[in-house]
Amino acid sequence: MNRGDGMNYAPVSIVKPAPVAGPGEFVFAAMALDHGHIYGMTNGLLEAGATLKWVYDPDPAKVAQFVKTYPQAQAAASPEVILDDAEVRLVAAAAIPSERGPLGVRVMRHGKDYFTDKTPFTALEQLDEARAAAAETGRKYMVYYSERLHVESAIYAGRLIQEGAIGRVVQVIGTGPHRLNKPSRPDWFFRKAQYGGILADIGSHQIEQFLFFAGCKDATVASSKVANYNNPDVPELEDFGDATLIGDNGATNYFRVDWLTPDGLGTWGDGRTIILGTDGFIELRKYIDIARDKRGDQVYLVNHEGEHHLSVGGQVGFPFFGELILDCLHRTENAMTQAHAFKAAELCLQAQRQAVRL
Repeated sequence: MNRGDGMNYAPVSIVKPAPVAGPGEFVFAAMALDHGHIYGMTNGLLEAGATLKWVYDPDPAKVAQFVKTYPQAQAAASPEVILDDAEVRLVAAAAIPSERGPLGVRVMRHGKDYFTDKTPFTALEQLDEARAAAAETGRKYMVYYSERLHVESAIYAGRLIQEGAIGRVVQVIGTGPHRLNKPSRPDWFFRKAQYGGILADIGSHQIEQFLFFAGCKDATVASSKVANYNNPDVPELEDFGDATLIGDNGATNYFRVDWLTPDGLGTWGDGRTIILGTDGFIELRKYIDIARDKRGDQVYLVNHEGEHHLSVGGQVGFPFFGELILDCLHRTENAMTQAHAFKAAELCLQAQRQAVRL
């Protein structure tokens, strides 16, 4: 785990799940190590019982670091070694964002499921190609929306909502601030054609959790804005963005994302979510409870029964990864439906495309 740098933040579960697969039953490979989230993705799969066989990246230094962390991984000489290995069921990848869609299509056309870091696409045309390939091949194009899937407070909130703790969800407000750590960022991070824009990138987390928490199948982007307030030396970077959405069931969403986290914060970003229901509300302080508790995963619940504060870190675990493995093995959709993964991607791209530049 790296609390100071969101790009290299890789959660490890304290709650050790029972593996859903035995050794060799679900083999996966890692490819395209451009973003540090590949470590969080790999951790989650390994903890759930997957077997890591291969790793590939054209940069030997990235491969060496990955193999140092996961010595069971063999360094593949080329992508074809992985793509042509019939034993490999899933490819996990964290490519440069503009390359994620084309890589996913290639993986699916080789008969394997694909698990990519967010944002899954940088253009609606890439989404269309992936939708077509998924439909033709029957393979999965799953997305690591980590700010819900790899956050115990968010998982716990989902269970509270399903149990009816706050009634019908009518609004979700999300904040996704991040620390820029500019000197450590690769060149592609500052090129809009490659990273896609702030709403397509970290905004994808916010839109995905809105659809999930509010139970929406679709939504409309009512408004969106972006700006570069504090980084004139890298003019293609957007360091601020926000958007308002209206769900197909009437629920609404406002979110704000930025690269403006000050150095004084004890983690890379004070991510919060406020979920309003007809019978109460929930607030999540995902990564820190500022000036009070350095630990994240703080859940505040208010409903007709009273006021509640629950610290759920280390108590919930990350069930998504085991569910994903079982979905791949049994061709089910319990971890996340393909329609949901694609819809979140579509809406963040729409929000990005129509955003007003301030």
